[in-house]
Amino acid sequence: MSSRKLKLFAAAFLVLGFLASFACSKQPQQAAPAQPAASEAAQAQSADAAPAAAAPATAEESAPTAPAETVTETDDAPETTEQPASGVQSSLRLANAPNTPVTEHFKEGTNYRKVVPAQPTTVAPGKVEVVEFFWYGCGHCFKLDPAIEAWRGKGKPPYVEFVRVPAMWNDTLRMHARLFYTAEALGKLDELHSTIFREIHVNNDPLSTVEQMAEFFKKHGVSPEEFQKTFASFAVESKLQRADFLNRRYLINSVPQVAVNGKYLTDEGMAGGEPELFQMIQELAAHEHGG
Repeated sequence: MSSRKLKLFAAAFLVLGFLASFACSKQPQQAAPAQPAASEAAQAQSADAAPAAAAPATAEESAPTAPAETVTETDDAPETTEQPASGVQSSLRLANAPNTPVTEHFKEGTNYRKVVPAQPTTVAPGKVEVVEFFWYGCGHCFKLDPAIEAWRGKGKPPYVEFVRVPAMWNDTLRMHARLFYTAEALGKLDELHSTIFREIHVNNDPLSTVEQMAEFFKKHGVSPEEFQKTFASFAVESKLQRADFLNRRYLINSVPQVAVNGKYLTDEGMAGGEPELFQMIQELAAHEHGG
């Protein structure tokens, strides 16, 4: 019996190590001491009361996996069909979840999960939105970026609209998110996106302060004055608010993750590897386009 337990523990550690190799995760905050699921006195109660005591314990154990500022469906998503705030329904569509299998080679719950409720997209009719949630400081995102760029440039179908959304779960990530949207507002994102990754992970420049960012942009033709103006602009603030909203709606607590048309969320670990990830994105997107 002891040998069997040792084998089970070893298998569990192997699985955890495999999953950790594909993503940068949000570190759960130190939890306050939880109340025991059942005290010695409670254990003496009848077996009929046991299921009721077990339910809160399960919810409490799973809570650290969600973002600290979780947005529930009742916070800003009523049970009725969600209406876009802009009123432009042609550009903001709420996806409808299918009841049939959507890919030939991948399994829901194993290789991807459904987003509930499905989230609105910002693409035109006939298009499928693919969103990558990422962080410039994440080594896994840096490793995946060349494949994303290659797929975005030559591999993705013409009906797919690709969007990047920076992760936002702490101050460091928010600073890099501001860096991302500053580069976009300056018209430098296509030129500098991969360069920012290399600056952090190859040149060991964390780009974690305004001064470091200003110096980086200066090297790439942007004056400190223009950088500061854009960095603190209303346009960048608006994009940050939108990114924060999406992170909350999709419950993002690790990166990189990919969302397809507001309905499905996956990552390299769930897919089984990098080639499988892109194959699954293609199959999910094709299903959405055909549907």
